[in-house]
Amino acid sequence: MRFEGVRPVSAGLQRHWLGTLAYVRQVVLADVDLATNPLIVGQVRHLLAAAALADFPSIPVPLQRRGPGVVAPSVVRRAMDHVEAHLDRYVSLAELAEAAGVSPRGLQYAFRRHQGTTPARFARRARLDRAHRDLRDGDPTAGDTVAAIAARWGFVDAKRFATDYRAAYGQPPSRTLRG
Repeated sequence: MRFEGVRPVSAGLQRHWLGTLAYVRQVVLADVDLATNPLIVGQVRHLLAAAALADFPSIPVPLQRRGPGVVAPSVVRRAMDHVEAHLDRYVSLAELAEAAGVSPRGLQYAFRRHQGTTPARFARRARLDRAHRDLRDGDPTAGDTVAAIAARWGFVDAKRFATDYRAAYGQPPSRTLRG
């Protein structure tokens, strides 16, 4: 993409951009634990890039197109292993594709075909599983909290974490922590 201007496309998109910046400043940068967590910092970078692409005038730069071809399940396994080895930080699609030895589009196609999901959803679920493990092993009397454990694994929004957790494990995260 190439940006064509420095102002958002519309008044509504300007509000979106300013709201995104305010969220980052008020929620993430205001909390030293969140602002220094590499996983959250990577997700914030991704959020800001997506907002910039949505809000500012831009045009696509033509790329050479190739079909995704046939990608072996071993490629997906290499990407999954890379995610598991780096759950403590944000891993981009480009990084995963490089680790797996395919193009980003080829990796997305392979995940859909062999796992029925996307690389990002797989990574999010893997972090949710780690949060579940930490909640199960945590001790609220020793100061462990749902918010701290969720943030450790890159979940900034407590409501979304609780909703995703309940959908995956059938109970709220607070119940798991209380054990």
